[in-house]
Amino acid sequence: MTHVPPFRLPSGGRLIDRAFQVPFRFDGRHLRGLTGDTLASALLANGQMLMGRSFKYHRPRGPLASGAEEPNALFGLGQGGRFEPNQRATTTALANGMVLRSQNCWPSLDADVGSVNNWLAPFLPAGFYYKTFIHPRPFWKHVFEPIIRRSAGLGRAPTDPDPDRYEQAYGFAETVVVGGGIAGLTAARDAADAGDRVLVLEQTAHWGGRTPTDHDGGQAAIDALLADLRGRDNVTLRRNTMATGLYDHGYLIAREALADHDPNAGLPRQRLWRIRAGHVITATGALERPLSFACNDVPGVMLASAMRDFIADYGVAPGRRIVVVTNNDDAYRTALTAVAAGLEVPAIIDARPQATGDLPDAARQAGITVLTGSAIAKVKGTRHVEAVAICDQSGEGAPKQTIECDAVAMSGGWSPVVHLWSHCGGKLIWDEAQAMFRPDADRPPLGADGTGNVTALGSANGDLRCAGDLERTEGATQPVWVMPAKAPYKLRAKMWLDFQNDVKVTDVELAAREGYASVEHTKRYTTLGMATDQGKLSNINGLAVLSGALNQPIQATGTTTFRPPYTPLTLATIAAEAKGDAFQPLRKTPMHDWHERHGASWEPVGHWRRAYAYLRGTEDRHAAVHREIMAVRNGVGTLDASTLGKIIVKGPDAGRFMDLLYTNMMSTLAVGKCRYGLMCSENGFLMDDGVVARLSEDTWLCHTTTGGADRIHGHMEDWLQCEWWDWKVYTANVTEEYAQIAVAGPKARELLDRLPGSIDFSQDALPFMTWVQGDIAGIPARVFRISFSGELSYEIAVPANRGPELWEELHNSGHDLNITPYGTEAMHIMRAEKGFIMIGDETDGTVIPQDLGLDWAISKKKADYIGKRAQRRSHMTDGNRWKLVGLESLDDNVLPDGAYAVDEGVNANGQRRVQGRVTSSYHSPTLGKPIAMGLVRHGPARMGQVLDFPMPSGEVMQARIVDPVFFDKEGGRLNG
Repeated sequence: MTHVPPFRLPSGGRLIDRAFQVPFRFDGRHLRGLTGDTLASALLANGQMLMGRSFKYHRPRGPLASGAEEPNALFGLGQGGRFEPNQRATTTALANGMVLRSQNCWPSLDADVGSVNNWLAPFLPAGFYYKTFIHPRPFWKHVFEPIIRRSAGLGRAPTDPDPDRYEQAYGFAETVVVGGGIAGLTAARDAADAGDRVLVLEQTAHWGGRTPTDHDGGQAAIDALLADLRGRDNVTLRRNTMATGLYDHGYLIAREALADHDPNAGLPRQRLWRIRAGHVITATGALERPLSFACNDVPGVMLASAMRDFIADYGVAPGRRIVVVTNNDDAYRTALTAVAAGLEVPAIIDARPQATGDLPDAARQAGITVLTGSAIAKVKGTRHVEAVAICDQSGEGAPKQTIECDAVAMSGGWSPVVHLWSHCGGKLIWDEAQAMFRPDADRPPLGADGTGNVTALGSANGDLRCAGDLERTEGATQPVWVMPAKAPYKLRAKMWLDFQNDVKVTDVELAAREGYASVEHTKRYTTLGMATDQGKLSNINGLAVLSGALNQPIQATGTTTFRPPYTPLTLATIAAEAKGDAFQPLRKTPMHDWHERHGASWEPVGHWRRAYAYLRGTEDRHAAVHREIMAVRNGVGTLDASTLGKIIVKGPDAGRFMDLLYTNMMSTLAVGKCRYGLMCSENGFLMDDGVVARLSEDTWLCHTTTGGADRIHGHMEDWLQCEWWDWKVYTANVTEEYAQIAVAGPKARELLDRLPGSIDFSQDALPFMTWVQGDIAGIPARVFRISFSGELSYEIAVPANRGPELWEELHNSGHDLNITPYGTEAMHIMRAEKGFIMIGDETDGTVIPQDLGLDWAISKKKADYIGKRAQRRSHMTDGNRWKLVGLESLDDNVLPDGAYAVDEGVNANGQRRVQGRVTSSYHSPTLGKPIAMGLVRHGPARMGQVLDFPMPSGEVMQARIVDPVFFDKEGGRLNG
């Protein structure tokens, strides 16, 4: 037997299929809806008007809207790992077996202990928490803070792992249309006619917006447009896709619901789209505004457009006897729709002095009483509407009659959805005639070329003919910010502006009295428009009340900042595949498998895994490192240097950009040459170093440290996008596109000469700090004559997929030369023997190049570089700064890394004064003794002095200050 819920209308409902019932559970009750229902329509059909509790006062709340702007009907949905809080009932499609529960209430929705806050409301005005939770001070940690943390937020966060799948995708189009209503589909057709690739995004599961609801023939017009667009190869249509953020240069983020809340669909639950568009058209429509009258939050008070949607789209009666209250003609459509569905409309309360025109006349002809110049003084009822008291709009709220009803449809006018326009910098203008903020065509968002690349159309641009229909002939909207106009405090204290956060008219007026003249300050003081609302429903009414309290025009008050996302995004959608092992992917070089097979002992370097050493037989790490170093010093070794950052900088302005990035001149570097460079932060501290090669007249290749590639590329883009945005410079991080192999040692040239190819490796053809391009063993290669080991060395960059091939060729050809792979520890020791610094060892975020004796790498010619002015600060030029030196242990024991050298006396805390620290410390197989580098006060001027290094055990190690270059100071080996 088919079950018919009590408030399901016998006919109508263009979006539902009455042939298929859908079971679900709400707070333990077993209910049924229909295919096509939303959670809200299914609950309303079952007579469940109470759907939530407000955040602050726990007042009973029912659905207010029918779309993404809904503030009240938020549920915890699902079970186990699929549980998700704050799911909006008005936009979540009903699915078989859904389990939903109310939130922000205990022990139940009907009997909520938290509702005691409603009785305490006079003691909990706006900003009370700023004044209450500061005294007495000792109470904060143990009393106030725990209470606040338990009270914060709506719903409960899930605790189990999410078993669903999410994905990300990328899209490109000349024109992206956001909104699948009549305006959006027409714009898409016009763009397609012009030959553009067109992408249309619609947030709901159906096309056309409200057009088919309000017009005979409207559905036919939509169907014709859709048939036209679907037949074009250059048009893509996507439903259930919400555009949540629009950023600079046509970068759009959208969330597509593929199998939301349907684990059996076999599809990813949601897909996050990252879209690049040449032109974005926002046809996002308009949102109806509520009216501010006493008790306008009682369950059963609903936006007129939402009530019309529930009746026409879902065949649901939000009430049997509906009073309509309005300041415009559009709400008359709701009254007529309700009467046509067999519902009773005892009266339309119109705040305007007169109501003339087609729609008011049609309402009167339908037998509906129209009371002009009138207002609702108060809604009677607690958990549902019982009656409304009617008064004069121009008065103070003295009731002149009471009308019994079980629902109220309110309409305070319309506000264009300007969020996407505002996200990317578009400005708004106040339209006095229509009482709305709309996009200012004279101040649009600017594209990369300085021209506007975003257009607002239809009701999103203030053309309210498209708010819900094709043609509108009704009379003008009369702004009504408070109903009635002269309502006393007693009534204004019950008028709600923000239904989710419990912000009343009196709260905003209090904020104004307390000096919060800025709408942004008022927003934070009162929480108006915070959380998921983001100004959708509460913004205009709230700032109008603030303007009245400040006695200034609305345009002088302005709006709050609309921030993305337009609707909330789940963290799982943002992360997509980046979870579990993929949350922080392990980065491996092209030769990783070879290293694994040949005894590599791994160490993490950033996200990379690099070979610390290659163990043979029973040797330990120390023995392996000793063997590798001696093999390189006496023969030839190979190092996998693929992890070093490789960033291309290209363009007409690349030279001057490089000069500002690095402390030395890079624009004068000749093509085919290399130069060591230092990069500083804007605070003057050394942040990275590496060799720069000039590839062509307008192209440089910057090598960075292994852990610095992403960070330095971000640093470059930050300056280019935020400071020098008009410079013609392009950067690309190509680190993973190349395998890079260092071939080092006195026999390196001999080995490379054995391989067939077009490159001459001789000293005359390829001297130190130059590079050449050619092929080696049939592999295209770029060879840099640079060295970090102090030996004759070549770094060879080849396409990543050819890296293992070249590595194998080198090792196959070098057996008789005792070719040896060496790891990062051998590399570190050899560089320390040469006195080469290591970013992260000799630097710690407080070190400048001058501390490391690198003044020679700072240009004396150029006027500026990033960090130069900071290095002129008094503490940067202080003669007592610690400087780089070598340290020679007196007892042949290796100094611990980070050990401090103490000075005479103690500081104010009774601790020994320090005068330096060890930055790098190793046992040198080459020299057969410990070596170390450190930063010491006046270090270079104190050669030969002995420093004391106290140990935790109580003993004191001693070391002599020496030159930091321990091996081959003249550089004869690397220049061989």
